Amino acid sequence: MYGRALLRRTRQTGSGRRRVVAGSAGAVAVAALIAGAVTAPSANASAQHSNGASNHNREAVGAAIAAAQAAKRGIDWQDCPADWALAKPIQCGYVSVPLDYARPFGKQIKLAVDRAVSTGTKGERQGALVYNPGGPGGSGMRFPTRVTNKNPLWAKTSKAYDFVGFDPRGVGHSAPISCIDPQEFVKAPKADPVPDSEADKRAQRKLAKEYADGCYERSGEMLPYMTTPNTARDLDVIRAALGEKKLNYLGVSYGTYLGAVYGTLFPGHVRRMIVDSVVNPEKSNIWYEANLNQDIAFEGRWKDWQDWVAKNDATYHLGDTRAKVQHQWETLRAAAKKNPIGGVLGPAELISFFQSAPYYDSSWAPTAQIWSKYVAGDTQALIDAAAPDLSDTAGNASSENSNAVYTAVECADAKWPTSWSKWDRDNTELNKKYPFMTWANAWMNLPCATWKTKQQTPIDVKTGKGLPSVLIVQSERDAATPYEGAVELHKRFKGSRLITEKDAGSHGVTGLTNPCINDRVDTYLLTGEVDGKDVTCTPHATPKP
Repeated sequence: MYGRALLRRTRQTGSGRRRVVAGSAGAVAVAALIAGAVTAPSANASAQHSNGASNHNREAVGAAIAAAQAAKRGIDWQDCPADWALAKPIQCGYVSVPLDYARPFGKQIKLAVDRAVSTGTKGERQGALVYNPGGPGGSGMRFPTRVTNKNPLWAKTSKAYDFVGFDPRGVGHSAPISCIDPQEFVKAPKADPVPDSEADKRAQRKLAKEYADGCYERSGEMLPYMTTPNTARDLDVIRAALGEKKLNYLGVSYGTYLGAVYGTLFPGHVRRMIVDSVVNPEKSNIWYEANLNQDIAFEGRWKDWQDWVAKNDATYHLGDTRAKVQHQWETLRAAAKKNPIGGVLGPAELISFFQSAPYYDSSWAPTAQIWSKYVAGDTQALIDAAAPDLSDTAGNASSENSNAVYTAVECADAKWPTSWSKWDRDNTELNKKYPFMTWANAWMNLPCATWKTKQQTPIDVKTGKGLPSVLIVQSERDAATPYEGAVELHKRFKGSRLITEKDAGSHGVTGLTNPCINDRVDTYLLTGEVDGKDVTCTPHATPKP
């Protein structure tokens, strides 16, 4: 899940959250030939970050060729198509990139981009700020609405920068991929993700293999190239098409890993980079171990929320201790397993809904309120909030596409265990102490065990020549991207600065009101300046009932 591990479509798309729809596998990651070409990463540097030095060198050269072509073509900005729901003055366009950077003159795909131009004077403008919200599988196309909706947190920055979003390869309007019929993807109720027997496990394994096979059947041509390094190369082509010599970038959740890979492949192309809620870039963590670590962190943040619910028992009447709130959860879960609520909400759907609380503080009160209504007898409130809407064909297609990209990228980025005994042993052991997300997360990622196209070796993220100071922002108790990820990237990107939001755990910190963080983000983007040492901030305001 990332922005990551659990990404069924939610009624709110946050900073790249991926919601698990458990129980349905995958439901519940020649520059010399061009005069004036954009500088490619050196062959020696590039070769260190791939499973084939010669192929990676070709990809580096292909990226330089594609960027040079994009710089010449630019972007034909137009009013956005009506069905994209991006009103004027936001503008939309496309950037062409190679499907395979080792063959830059081969098949091309088009990436959708959009922008809201800077609101300041010509003298205040500093270029474009490009955004990725996470996933893998998240769309950044809503980012310019932070300008058009006059979001006060971004008022200063929007005077200096065009806000640019894009659909990464495979996502949305950018050569979208698919693994299963969208209506099949969202149907409910799904099987309980926590297995009671070996038969339950066999059924889930069958679903996972069917999902992996469906990805290959429906999107096989794209799958070998659905990698984070290729998306990083796409990002550099977008930079060139925007007419920018260097990239200004904001990445959240999985977008931090994309930024880390970009900074490794193109260190001299970075002007400003903020990474918020950081994926641990250690090669051994990508992606199997990352998901196991998430299970532990989600349990911790789930308990934080239960403590808050208990503290506000006068409002919610769900129990005045964490143990009592947990008992209410287990009671709800058991009832839904025996008789799905409204015929559509079983344990899988409940996990998908309730996991928004450990993801985002903004979900604490709404989730508790809906649960409270259910306990008081209002079943419909929970059904309305958590059940899939089978009539929402566009939304369901988007949800299925996001999950397909998540699966495709994580399966392609790294080699996954193929032994079921390892998956079974690891998740059985974890589930004893961390039951909230463990099995739901396992089934979501299990298609990678039977993936049909080549799985790569992750990039060795590290500082390269020309990389400026990168600003790293992280809450201490983040569930989706545990704090250790920020510490690890901080070590690897020399000269970076780490801002820690202590005693907080919301995923996606730069979008929250906390002047200690907001002011430093503005200062960095506007001046490039960072503190002389790392900074610890007090937490943002605790949600109120």
